[in-house]
Amino acid sequence: MTHDVKEIFGNGSGGGPPAPPAPAALAAKVRTLAPSMTRSMQRVAEAVADDPAGCAALTVTGLAELTGTSEATVVRTARLLGYPGYRDLRLALAGLAAQQQSGRAPAITTDIAVDDPIADVVAKLAYDEQQTLADTAAGLDTVQLAAAVSALAGARRTDVYGVGASGLVAQDLTQKLLRIGLLAHAHSDPHLAVTNAVQLRPGDVAVAVTHSGSTGDVIEPLRVAFERGATTVAVTGRPDGPVTQYADHVLTTSTARESELRPAAMSSRTGQLLVVDCLFVGVAQRTYEAAAPALSASYEALAHRHRVPRKSP
Repeated sequence: MTHDVKEIFGNGSGGGPPAPPAPAALAAKVRTLAPSMTRSMQRVAEAVADDPAGCAALTVTGLAELTGTSEATVVRTARLLGYPGYRDLRLALAGLAAQQQSGRAPAITTDIAVDDPIADVVAKLAYDEQQTLADTAAGLDTVQLAAAVSALAGARRTDVYGVGASGLVAQDLTQKLLRIGLLAHAHSDPHLAVTNAVQLRPGDVAVAVTHSGSTGDVIEPLRVAFERGATTVAVTGRPDGPVTQYADHVLTTSTARESELRPAAMSSRTGQLLVVDCLFVGVAQRTYEAAAPALSASYEALAHRHRVPRKSP
């Protein structure tokens, strides 16, 4: 099977440029793309995310001077963030500034100190989880999501690759698909993943889960599946990562902010699980006539394991 270049690197919307992100999604977009930007572009992106009202009042020249960059860098940053030009970015910044001035409570910091009381830890983690989910939802390409759902719903079999924390997410997806009667396997062993990928063919689906987008043990089986003609999906926090060159459909999660007491794997898994749930629900909707009985049967088969045994008199 030959994979079309436009299908892999295009926006998947059937022609035309993708719509620019809504103002509310701008901050999430900056957090997601910042690691892949040059340092000068990062300065521009960080400036517009930190002070949307102030930057909205600046011309392209003014923003370039403020960030110590060039007008060309400002325009390139605007386009990378999804806007046709700087004028469109300024309009989004003005909209974001208006939202921030509407009385919304200020964001709390989620940095956790060694001596934080447990109540503060709970509050900070809860806020961070909420932010990760909001950022992932805001940045998720629903066209790509719908295409991945269609592929999974019609797949002969689905292989899912992930290691470490992403391996837990891979298992979660396969368990969900199995509950609605679909054939799915999760592979955390890289050797087993590759040997199974060799057996894939057109009509099958391979899903790679890797927050960094550069995990070799996940990329290799996805590459093999891609070359065998299977439809490939990448769930990653880095839309520019190496894994995407072998992905027909890319589903981007929020870029996790790592701290000493909160490894990136914790936040990244939150966004990945949201994407997995979206995939599962979408597939269940597409296959409802078969999925509903399969779910009922699985519930009934396990019901007795959740009952509390009665004590004999």
